[in-house]
Amino acid sequence: MTTFDDILEEAGKFGRCQKRIFGLLCMVSMPWAGVYVGIVFQGFTPEHWCRDPDVAALSKSCGWSPLETRRLAVPLENRSGETVRSTCQRYDVDWNATGLACDRTEVDLSKAPLASCKHGWEYDYEGRQSFVTEFDLVCADSWLVDMYQATLNVGFLVGSIATGYLADRFGRKISFLMSNVLNGIMGILVAVAPNYVSLLVFRALYGFGIKGGWVVGYVLITELVGVEYRRTVGVLYQMFFSVGIMLLPLLAYYITDWRWLQVVITVPYILFLSYYWFIPESPRWLLSQNDSAKAVEITEAIAKENGKTLSKKIETLRDDNAETSNPSFMDLVRTPRMRKHTLILSFVWFTSAVVYQGLIMRLGILGGNVYIDFLISGLVEFPAAFLILFTIERIGRRLPFATANIVAGAACFITAMLPDSLFWLKTTVACIGRLGITMSFEMVVFVNTELYPTFVRNFGVSVCSTLCDVGGIVAPFMLYRLAVIWLELPLIIFGSLSFVAGGLVLLLPETKGIPLPDTIDDIDNQQLDNLLATSPSTDVKDPVAV
Repeated sequence: MTTFDDILEEAGKFGRCQKRIFGLLCMVSMPWAGVYVGIVFQGFTPEHWCRDPDVAALSKSCGWSPLETRRLAVPLENRSGETVRSTCQRYDVDWNATGLACDRTEVDLSKAPLASCKHGWEYDYEGRQSFVTEFDLVCADSWLVDMYQATLNVGFLVGSIATGYLADRFGRKISFLMSNVLNGIMGILVAVAPNYVSLLVFRALYGFGIKGGWVVGYVLITELVGVEYRRTVGVLYQMFFSVGIMLLPLLAYYITDWRWLQVVITVPYILFLSYYWFIPESPRWLLSQNDSAKAVEITEAIAKENGKTLSKKIETLRDDNAETSNPSFMDLVRTPRMRKHTLILSFVWFTSAVVYQGLIMRLGILGGNVYIDFLISGLVEFPAAFLILFTIERIGRRLPFATANIVAGAACFITAMLPDSLFWLKTTVACIGRLGITMSFEMVVFVNTELYPTFVRNFGVSVCSTLCDVGGIVAPFMLYRLAVIWLELPLIIFGSLSFVAGGLVLLLPETKGIPLPDTIDDIDNQQLDNLLATSPSTDVKDPVAV
């Protein structure tokens, strides 16, 4: 019997056809950056203060600037030990009776009563508009901004499992295309949402298709290339997310309205529907469904585009696991080895999401130019991709994977212990932590695909990555709530999680140079092969398999 990896030797492991498909699918990662972190621009909360019609009329007649108006008519308050102008309270006075006039620079209002904002807010946002300024999501309603990101992660959570199941049940290609249909429709509905409640509903449905479609694209390209190219295409596929991060601030700088920015982020998903004519179904998946005729047809087309000729071995192309074609959660925990992989990978997904987002949010609250900060954050991720490509073929997957988590953990602990006076050193160490956790985030995806058999691979990645979505929901609450107790406490939690994740990764088998498993039996044999390769004795027993 001939396997698909045997046929790829003849058809081309990474020929012109695979490179074309790879280039097309890499485009999918770029708009996802806008969906995932676009809230920084779309939900930006500028400086604001209570609107008062009487003060506004006086300011207009006197020609005061917004800064002068705030200085004269907005009360002071103590915030985190600093005296600043209030954003949520106003003087409850009759301004016509205060004596404030165009030629007056000071009025004693120290004993004037205060009240909450009654007529909305004024925003210092230089002609721009976010959904925060449009729906007045400040002060008592500021927590609703967090719901914008939380509902997206809820959509990720449900959608990744559903799309993963559909991709293993009905195919990679159809699931990818249907995800983009949903993405296009919901993305436009987010842009035209008439109120914030409908915006949150559309946002959740938007997330339902976004992540699932991205994961399907990842699995599809890794199933089309040879073993030695899997890690390259996997890492570069994710690296285009960083390209999206660097493009996003440029778009946000020139597109000043959050609704139009949403439209621009969504348009690529509509264009991805044209991939129906440019990408094939996965032959590996077709074999797992016992559709060898279609698999042979697609493989022959790949060989033809690559300028290769197939031998008659392709006529015996089969899959040992075709009779178990419908994936289920029980397949992920069916054997001790599968259970171990599922639990460890789920924890690493969770840790990567919590620490990655936590460190990004920490850098974001340091102030500065948000556009430049975003560009730098994208550049920080590029060394991670190249470090992965440099190390995993020479050293393997497991050691760099574990080291990345441990470095991230150590950086979190060191950052927490450094005094605030060493600002730049704290920032540099935090960036090293960001580099480490970015490596972990990029590695967990392709290691996850290499540790599950074909018939359940997409579903397995989707299930494990749901913990990433849980981490995405938890991260902001973990950061801001624990910071109230002690500013550096979140870093201690992040560091602890990363250290534990690094230790658990060492319990996973090495997958360097090993063909993708097609059956659950291959998973157990994979571990045995690793033991045989590292043991001087040939009489090796699997210590886990029962």
